[in-house]
Amino acid sequence: MDLRKLKTLIDLVSESNVSELEITEADGKVRIVKAGATPVAMAMPMMQPQVAAAPAATVVAAPAAPAEAAAPVETGHIVKSPMVGTFYRASSPGAKSFVEVGDQVKEGQPICIVEAMKIMNEIETDKSGTITKILVDNGQPVEYGQPLFVIE
Repeated sequence: MDLRKLKTLIDLVSESNVSELEITEADGKVRIVKAGATPVAMAMPMMQPQVAAAPAATVVAAPAAPAEAAAPVETGHIVKSPMVGTFYRASSPGAKSFVEVGDQVKEGQPICIVEAMKIMNEIETDKSGTITKILVDNGQPVEYGQPLFVIE
């Protein structure tokens, strides 16, 4: 990610009510977290190291995520959030939910929406089966890679 793009993202986070932003691209992943009044950017290299510096931010390598021993182990196929945002089960507040527990789903079928930066992103299932668990409440913030559904 080039420095201009990183600087623009840092400025957007610092001027908004967003406290955290994570973006994944082919050449790496960047996570910007607002610590107090100053955003801090964390470059997480995928294939090649990222070097970036911006006047209002500190760029650091992200530590490896510790394994969560307290988290329950789910059986079946887990559908995970592809981005940071807000989870919605329906396309609008009064609309019917995309899926309910017990519903049969086909690969590529929309099952929820994750709103990120005022953009509604339909999330599709990557496996056919039956929804056995919905792991996130409607309107709840979600993280990148957070489990959303269990499909058997």
